[in-house]
Amino acid sequence: MKYTIDFCEREYNNRVLIPEHPQIFARWAESGAVTRRLRPCMVDLPYGDTTGEKLDLFPARHDGAPLLVFIHGGYWRSLDKGDFSWLAPPFVSHGVSVALLNYGLAPNTPIEDIVRQVLRALGWLYRSADRYGFDPKRIVVAGHSAGGHLTAMAMAALWPQYAADLPADLVKVGMSISGVHDLEPLVYAPFVNADLQLDVARARRLSPIYMPPATNAPLYTAVGGLESSEFLRQNRLLGKAWPDVLARDIPMPGFNHLTVVDELAKPASPLFDAAMAMVRAT
Repeated sequence: MKYTIDFCEREYNNRVLIPEHPQIFARWAESGAVTRRLRPCMVDLPYGDTTGEKLDLFPARHDGAPLLVFIHGGYWRSLDKGDFSWLAPPFVSHGVSVALLNYGLAPNTPIEDIVRQVLRALGWLYRSADRYGFDPKRIVVAGHSAGGHLTAMAMAALWPQYAADLPADLVKVGMSISGVHDLEPLVYAPFVNADLQLDVARARRLSPIYMPPATNAPLYTAVGGLESSEFLRQNRLLGKAWPDVLARDIPMPGFNHLTVVDELAKPASPLFDAAMAMVRAT
């Protein structure tokens, strides 16, 4: 496909496509702050040495719980784990511990390093399971937008090569919500590539569609029905690239690129139901 700047700017700039995005971001941040005040949680646990390498953990009430790890989006350059604390309570109420990851942000942190940080975080969580009361054999990962990309990269990771003490199937199930799985179009989107500094070769090296999944861990995908044609295509791409592990694509009609992630925290939502099915599959 031949990309143009006008096309990629129009299709990928969700802040332009969703004029109410400031209100949505403010709502997320406020709800996250309220959740951290009212719910038991451990904030800013360091999984690495840099300031961005922190995670928040919302423990389930009983030891041995499965762990849902959520990776936020923001085009690898914005947002914060604290903006999504509100995702945790519904899962905790269903007996699932929840970890929310931060990572270094572009332009100060290249995407290659962000991927390594996510792997470091997941490895740290696996090794810390006994200390924090969750089951290291029941780690599932979900991510939104750039976090969907990072989820897929974690599913493609060769864990024993990364660290000899980590199992090949560290990630038991993954969910990519509105994920970016082919980064090449972003090369032609100046609004974001000014920070990412991708060229075509780097974009392809960082695209999950060009690498196989490392295990047979099931993959769930979802995208809002009101999203741009490119995000609808990006959602299809990973399922086509990884047909043997695609467990389910969850239709989400009526939601845009931001409101779709709200549904992950609503027990009546198909997205929440799918996430709980992921947990039960471990």
